[in-house]
Amino acid sequence: MGGRPPVRRRWWKNGRMTESALAHQLRKDIQRSGYYPDLVADALETSLAGENLASYVVHHEATFDRDELRRHVTVLALTPTRLIVGHTDEHPADEANPLPSASASTEAVRIERVDSVVVTRVVSDPARHKPGGAAAEVVLTIGWGAVSRIDLEPATCGDPQCEADHGYTGTASNDDLSVRVSEAADGADVVRQVLEFAAALSLATAARLR
Repeated sequence: MGGRPPVRRRWWKNGRMTESALAHQLRKDIQRSGYYPDLVADALETSLAGENLASYVVHHEATFDRDELRRHVTVLALTPTRLIVGHTDEHPADEANPLPSASASTEAVRIERVDSVVVTRVVSDPARHKPGGAAAEVVLTIGWGAVSRIDLEPATCGDPQCEADHGYTGTASNDDLSVRVSEAADGADVVRQVLEFAAALSLATAARLR
């Protein structure tokens, strides 16, 4: 008995969701953020280009610029071949633009280009922490070589009395993207989502080395 022929699933078709439950949940999370959801979804759809979704993160943050509230949404999406990074920002009206505007940008990075996945987690009462326990805060830093950071400091020889000039020493690291979430500000579900995404991305980068 033959089964059903494989169906190429797309994220959108005729304006309706047709892909997997994971993509459906992504759309719900974008809607829940309440931040220009149709614009965010359109930008992400362009970069997904019909590929299946493996994991994702939706992070909505608000900052104050003087007396104005500025909002920003970051969407990370992982496909079998690429890491997609989306940013959406809003811009207030000014003399040149009488109406407020928003910009949405996406970057598609091939998995083989990702060379650094750093996960920093902060837990409360670490002596009582159990495997798989919740984290109070998580910082996910991803590097793929587009942005490099160099930290320099004066070099020393170890002699506290030495006044000679030993030049500088430092470290260079990739720092293309950093996402910080906390249980207090974003909720436990978002913290867990970031950890799951970090695990999926780490697995994808490890798989290419086999």
